[in-house]
Amino acid sequence: MKRATLLLAFLFPALAAVVPSHAKEIKIGLITPLSGDVKTYGESVRNSFLIAVEEANAKGGVAGMKITYVIQDDRNDATEAANAANLLVNQHRVKAIVGAVTSKATIPVSDIIQAAKIPTLTPTATNPKVTVADGKRKDYMFRSCFIDPFQGMVMAKFSCETLKKKHAAVLFDASNDYSKGTAEVFRDAFGKQGGKVAAFESYGKDDVDFSALLTKVKASGADLLFLPDYYNKVGLIAKQAQEKGLKVQLVGPDGWDSPDLVKIAGSAIEGGYFSNHYSPDDRRPEVVAWVKKYKEKHGQVPDALGTLAYDGTKLLIEAIRKAGSDDPRKIRDALASITDFHGVTGKSTLDRNGDSIKSAAIVKIEGGKQKFVKMVNP
Repeated sequence: MKRATLLLAFLFPALAAVVPSHAKEIKIGLITPLSGDVKTYGESVRNSFLIAVEEANAKGGVAGMKITYVIQDDRNDATEAANAANLLVNQHRVKAIVGAVTSKATIPVSDIIQAAKIPTLTPTATNPKVTVADGKRKDYMFRSCFIDPFQGMVMAKFSCETLKKKHAAVLFDASNDYSKGTAEVFRDAFGKQGGKVAAFESYGKDDVDFSALLTKVKASGADLLFLPDYYNKVGLIAKQAQEKGLKVQLVGPDGWDSPDLVKIAGSAIEGGYFSNHYSPDDRRPEVVAWVKKYKEKHGQVPDALGTLAYDGTKLLIEAIRKAGSDDPRKIRDALASITDFHGVTGKSTLDRNGDSIKSAAIVKIEGGKQKFVKMVNP
């Protein structure tokens, strides 16, 4: 037998070299904006995804399989995101997907993967339509973040109870599901808290001059301005509000979280508050260890989106481990069964809609930096 094995190896050396007896891989995809208007989000999500994959492979992979991956850039565009999902499903034949990042990109992705029956977990898209549309659950779609209604309610309550504000204005992007949905939840929740929304105004996705809207905010007598949008738009609006001499308390949701917010807004964003999924100032051991790991590898503090991507990728890997298979349906079933998953962003359980139930952090911009204020439970 030994002579026969040696003879085979001599006659077919390539076969002996490249086909180890236990070799198996599982291919997963990542959809993230590596160019476009929110590329800092995409870069931190990619970096964190890769850390989670590298850690798993360093430990022998998952369920006896090495993880391989394909990364697609959606440019924070709904059409590009749909194209990316189709490529991952039909050309690359991935077994699972992490992504997309923003709600407007993830909603079309969720429809494609649902039809293809490929389990997908967005780490960061917070609009309810990602997992449920027209009252119907998309049972192959999951998320590792809380949803817009939760942070809209959190910031309304914080604005009334902690900041003692009773007259609010809201400016939002009518073309962006994330911005519009969070604005509506804040408006309704603020009213239920006893406050009054004195101005509720929308703008377009390509608008850069907000002077007319800010004039309406000033005339409304509002003492608080809720800005549910991404850092690039928030920075512009805050700067223009300061130039108009508008003295209001600025508050918002997780879209503010980027090192570029202060670069764009400068002192205009000083003293603003926003809800987030974690704070790097949180002293829990898992947070301290994660911040240290990311800084050593990338030279900066990880933002919430990257941290959610790390947790979300590990959550998907845990589902593959539980499934013990690369079968997409078994991975989907394993994801749906996960409870009390402990990640950097806290303990979470996936509910019947595939949404993560977890706490929110309140963060303040102070001295040009983010300062952790407190955690708010669901």
